Amino acid sequence: MLIRTAQPSDIETLFEIRTSVVENYQSRDEIAALGITPASVAALLTTDCCTWITEVDDRPIDFAIANATEKTIFGLFVRPAFEGRGAGRSLMQAAETWLKSQGVDEIWLVTGNDPSLRAYGFYLHTGWTAIGVEPDGAFKGEMKAKPTAASRPARPGSIAPL
Repeated sequence: MLIRTAQPSDIETLFEIRTSVVENYQSRDEIAALGITPASVAALLTTDCCTWITEVDDRPIDFAIANATEKTIFGLFVRPAFEGRGAGRSLMQAAETWLKSQGVDEIWLVTGNDPSLRAYGFYLHTGWTAIGVEPDGAFKGEMKAKPTAASRPARPGSIAPL
């Protein structure tokens, strides 16, 4: 697996992956109605967002988008044939690491509030905490940056945890 930063030439690939999912499927028209178009994604790539694509044998299989200002994972989508192989987890780690490098201590995401959905279980399994429900009923998750051993004060007579 190769994780790389998405480029403007990848925009069509992002839409292909997004519309390939089974759960949380939305057509190109439905996505456009939300204001997500090739032009808006191109503009997004020039802001404080970062987008990654995972490739297997030069084939793009998933992507994630993070936004530093909004402190959020904007989206993570995996082609169905590649679910459960660790690519989503690797992308999540890349997005979290990048957000933390941007000074973000609390990362947010919003997803469907249905425990039977793969995304819901995925986020909980990867360390996210459910903190509430959005007005539209969506699950709101939160992840706080874990302090490093160097930033945590040691208790007197103890060894600082790793």
